[in-house]
Amino acid sequence: MPIPIVNSIASWFLKKRIHQIELFLKYPIDVQEELLKSLLQIAKNTELGKKYDFDSIKTYQEFTERIPITTYEEIEPLIERSRKGENNIFWPTPIKWFAKSSGTTTSKSKFIPVSNESLEDCHYAASKDLLCLYLNNNPDSQLFVGKSLRLGGSKELYEENGTVFGDLSAILIDNMPFWAEYSSTPSSEISLMPDWETKMQAIVDETIHENVTSLLGVPSWVLVLLNQVLESTGKNNLLEIWPNLEVYFHGGVSFDPYFEQYKKLLPKESFKYYEIYNASEGFFAIQDKNNSKDLLLMLDYGIFYEFIPMSSYRSSEEKIIPLSDVELGENYAIVITTNAGLWRYKIGDTIRFTSTNPYRIRVTGRTKHHINVFGEELIIENAEKALVKATKLTNCEIIDYTVAPIFMEGKEKGAHEWIIEFKDQPDDLNTFSILLDKFLQEANSDYEAKRFNNITLNFPKINIARTHLFYDWLKLNNKLGGQHKVPRLSNTREYLDELLNLNKKIN
Repeated sequence: MPIPIVNSIASWFLKKRIHQIELFLKYPIDVQEELLKSLLQIAKNTELGKKYDFDSIKTYQEFTERIPITTYEEIEPLIERSRKGENNIFWPTPIKWFAKSSGTTTSKSKFIPVSNESLEDCHYAASKDLLCLYLNNNPDSQLFVGKSLRLGGSKELYEENGTVFGDLSAILIDNMPFWAEYSSTPSSEISLMPDWETKMQAIVDETIHENVTSLLGVPSWVLVLLNQVLESTGKNNLLEIWPNLEVYFHGGVSFDPYFEQYKKLLPKESFKYYEIYNASEGFFAIQDKNNSKDLLLMLDYGIFYEFIPMSSYRSSEEKIIPLSDVELGENYAIVITTNAGLWRYKIGDTIRFTSTNPYRIRVTGRTKHHINVFGEELIIENAEKALVKATKLTNCEIIDYTVAPIFMEGKEKGAHEWIIEFKDQPDDLNTFSILLDKFLQEANSDYEAKRFNNITLNFPKINIARTHLFYDWLKLNNKLGGQHKVPRLSNTREYLDELLNLNKKIN
């Protein structure tokens, strides 16, 4: 298809969709309320719909009183029945696909239902919206002159009892519409290769001959791929291979610790970075402005949102609020009701709102990935803000890290213990540690209070990881691949102790 025609089609769709986006920007609460009513009506004759009498629910208040908040463990029996081929349990249309997800390296796998509606009206709709918003902000873009290099998960798809499970990225690739296949690289055959290391080299071999104009994937894994591209080609930066490369669409983990490394690989002042926020459960938010860290919450993808202030999370005072009641600056756990049959489901992510007109957010971490052993309430956003500042002042670069508590023993106070794999180590680790501690205190007043005069927390302990430690650890746990993430913060020492032991071993 000639490029001018592709651009014309994209421009037409852009104008059409921007009008729909403006509708939920102008009437966000109305759109969400209508969506909730629609979901209840669609699912009223399902097993759950009859159990909770969805048909008689007329208000949000009745919805909250009737339907309980759920976690995966609580709905797992229903999902297992659905995976065995039973229909109409929590969603009326047959669910063939289940996204296998663990979030981090925990052995417990989740099988998240993916309906035809969520594929079309959420995941694929978001892919188109991402392009729309980007093109709307960059009318001179030459995105469609070339292809998008996408890096997804490494697992193939598996069939059982007539249903299929695998990484969400594999499900999306397997169901990909022709327009996405046409504009992407590598081929689906290579993208779905099960062996991660074999796949990485195959991607390099195929894509270095393509005209790549955009990148898509998780920052930590894309960085591994891009370094392999440079190593294979002997080039100094990516623009020598792909001169028309103009944007990187990223998500999955915070981009902040990797930004400086990407700037070196892509030394072009006009290069754009666009963040997305998606998960196996759905696609939630998209950066809608150039040079912004705020993400626009997408309100018409078949997902109804509720929020739990983290100040009350899992307490006897826990409260759940709708979108209309959120406040700026508060840290919230997200609860979703979706067009794949998840009802008032805790996804385990935390966000805060940076704007309520329109509703824009930043992802702050995971409900399970924080440290609050000593009342310090340290979250991933705090840690990464401090790391960025400390690395900048000590001219070092980080590949990966994790943090865990040193528990109090006898009269000995507690502390935080870090293990960090550096790409370039700081000249003086002690200076780096002092700065990191200083910036952590600036980012978190609870941590600062516990560190004051070492009242509760001693100075943090920093361990330097050997080269490829985190990669080896993920490989050992059979977790290599674009959707797997290193757990950053933990209230236990499980991950840290495994890494410290592996750190003693030489490859």
